[in-house]
Amino acid sequence: MPENPSVPGPRRDIAMHNDWWASGWEHVLPRQGLPLTMLIGTASQPDFTGSLDDLLRDTFDGHWRMLPGGLDGPLMFSWPEEEEPWDYEEAPEGREASEAKRRERFGAQLTAAGFPVPGTVRELSELYLTWGLASREETPDGTRWSMPAVLPLPGDLLTLDAELTERLDSIRWTMGTGPLVNDFVTHLIDDLGEPEELLTSLDRLAAATGQDAADVRLAIVELVRSGDAEVRRGQEPADAERLAAHQRFRLVMDWDHFHGSRIQLSVPDEV
Repeated sequence: MPENPSVPGPRRDIAMHNDWWASGWEHVLPRQGLPLTMLIGTASQPDFTGSLDDLLRDTFDGHWRMLPGGLDGPLMFSWPEEEEPWDYEEAPEGREASEAKRRERFGAQLTAAGFPVPGTVRELSELYLTWGLASREETPDGTRWSMPAVLPLPGDLLTLDAELTERLDSIRWTMGTGPLVNDFVTHLIDDLGEPEELLTSLDRLAAATGQDAADVRLAIVELVRSGDAEVRRGQEPADAERLAAHQRFRLVMDWDHFHGSRIQLSVPDEV
């Protein structure tokens, strides 16, 4: 039976790289960086061979709302008004001024590092290959895509200003310690009933939570950093990062601050 070129290929689930959010590229690249990463992540699935154009055609019939101009669409730094209303508290200068500012900063970062400034999504995808965010190989079966398990960090490739560097470091710290804090606080709430004060050690907490002492330390450091807790030895403040695993200390929790500053999700029993 002759192949019918008008029949689209099998639709597939869109994949997202696990390291995208922690890497911080979302805060550096144009807004199409997110859907482009999803597209390449999907193309990296073992059962796919072909170009990104092939994937767009097969999966979205060539039109994807997140890439309204396709691979040859111009790069933008904000979402259209119908997709995302403008936040004037975060950027009081307005959409056009903010767009121009971010575009200028992005171009300056690339130029300073010796990279060409892309104008389209397709040109940005070529930069992904240059930066090592993605790889493309021509095989007898067709084009194969892949992505590294851990993405290169923006600061490893581009010169970022101090404000952005600090923000990305904070994001990575929070995402890295978040699961550790959740496990630790679950023990404090469910097992100990939200104690205001606890005389303990890293070793004891590790045994009680099933975590490593190093992970418990990171969780406590984050709680102190966020203003949710204090660490004391005797009556004096202590540095959780310098505590020996066996040393006794007092963990003083501020539960009002903790519950008031952290988002809590509840899942209904029935959907």
